[in-house]
Amino acid sequence: MANHQSALKRIRQTETKRLHNRYYAKSMRNAVRKFRALTDKKEAVDSLPKLYEMIDRLAKKGIIHKNKAGNIKSRITKFANGLA
Repeated sequence: MANHQSALKRIRQTETKRLHNRYYAKSMRNAVRKFRALTDKKEAVDSLPKLYEMIDRLAKKGIIHKNKAGNIKSRITKFANGLA
């Protein structure tokens, strides 16, 4: 157990940030999962920019790695283009 005030505060801050990051990463994963369940190409193409924006924002804030963001965006674009 931590003995210093600064260490105790750091533990509290870390837990708060961990929960915050976890929430937004999970929200992004759910959005991608919902996107991949789409069957209509027009609907998929329309929702793509919003999903890109969410992914880019998480990468910018460091919640997900920028390469992971690129990989996800590449996969969802490929999915959207493959819809008939």
